[in-house]
Amino acid sequence: MKILQANKGALTNFEVLEFLRSRGATSDPMGCLGAVAPSECKVTLPCTIFPFLRATLLLLFRCCWQVFDYLTKSAACNQTRGAIDDFLQRCEKFKLAKAEKLNIINLRPSNQAVIDPIIEHCEKRLAKNEAQGIDEVQELLDLVLEVLPPPPPKPEEEEEEQEQEEQEEMQDQEEVPTENPMEEN
Repeated sequence: MKILQANKGALTNFEVLEFLRSRGATSDPMGCLGAVAPSECKVTLPCTIFPFLRATLLLLFRCCWQVFDYLTKSAACNQTRGAIDDFLQRCEKFKLAKAEKLNIINLRPSNQAVIDPIIEHCEKRLAKNEAQGIDEVQELLDLVLEVLPPPPPKPEEEEEEQEQEEQEEMQDQEEVPTENPMEEN
């Protein structure tokens, strides 16, 4: 891999995840970076530094795996280059800064309470006129919900939904006990 422009700008979570996947990253902590080509390992070190190098590489693998694991559970795992480009093109009318656009893409806010801290001076910059029916914050939120795909459901949410469905099924299947009068002799 050749670096064309160092420090060109910030990356979205999608771009970081895309890079890690292109390098063969997996959910396995030790296989996170995938296969490293010999040309990418140009450093030859004396044997006395080897234990330090090994510890450093283990920390690097662990860090990489944690980043990969986090990103696969975030909104970035369902995003596509086309969706991000579409969002960037359609949000031009809001005159957002690059950092604000980046945060919106990474966080994928689903309500106005999350958008407000992302956009500096939100109440001043995005118009809200109830008489004319203009609410730019809601328009931006609708754009985010329309263009950017939702994050994957969290495992806790899936478990709670399954438990709730099971409880409903149990309640439906329960038979209402009928009272049988006892026979008197």
